[in-house]
Amino acid sequence: MTYEIRLALAAEYDAVGELTVDAYAHDGFVRGDYVLTLRAAADRAAKAELWVAADESGLLGTVTYCPAGSVYREIGRDDEGEFRMLGVAGRARGLGIGTALTERCIARTRELGQHRIVMCSAEYMATAHRLYERLGFTRLPERDWSPIPGLNLYAFTLEL
Repeated sequence: MTYEIRLALAAEYDAVGELTVDAYAHDGFVRGDYVLTLRAAADRAAKAELWVAADESGLLGTVTYCPAGSVYREIGRDDEGEFRMLGVAGRARGLGIGTALTERCIARTRELGQHRIVMCSAEYMATAHRLYERLGFTRLPERDWSPIPGLNLYAFTLEL
């Protein structure tokens, strides 16, 4: 399969938002008002970096990279990279898109001269946890947190 990973185009923002919502909803991971954040691709593009994987048929996946100063950062320190809201279209699952988008975030962190990347994942996202662990991420339990009662986020890190 041939695809490219690039920054999202403005004309794609609505589709990226829907892809993100659909990816989370597919696994039952949309809770409360978080759907508004997942759908807000234009805002993420303006206040972070909105990356997509795409081929000739359209969008395959997306991730939001949150550089220092971005309002979308959750646990990252100024000398660390951080990413959030990784989502893969149902038709592209199992094709390595999630891995490729995560690797783009790792590469972006290196491009920015940082030596560590962090991210959070809900405790019940076991498939995502396996992906991150395969790439060398380890748990960072001292940065686990709960944005709302009943939603526990596990922190992960990768030294570069």
